[in-house]
Amino acid sequence: MNEFEKNISSKNNDVVDSIKGFAFSTIFFLVIFFIGTVFEVVGR
Repeated sequence: MNEFEKNISSKNNDVVDSIKGFAFSTIFFLVIFFIGTVFEVVGR
């Protein structure tokens, strides 16, 4: 058995971490997009 398989540093599920990372990055880019849209509308 591999040494790293015996000593696991993080025991939580990888799927949950993947969903969190995808959600946070998507929300971040949506916020950036909406801020840019607001500036474009206000600047008209």
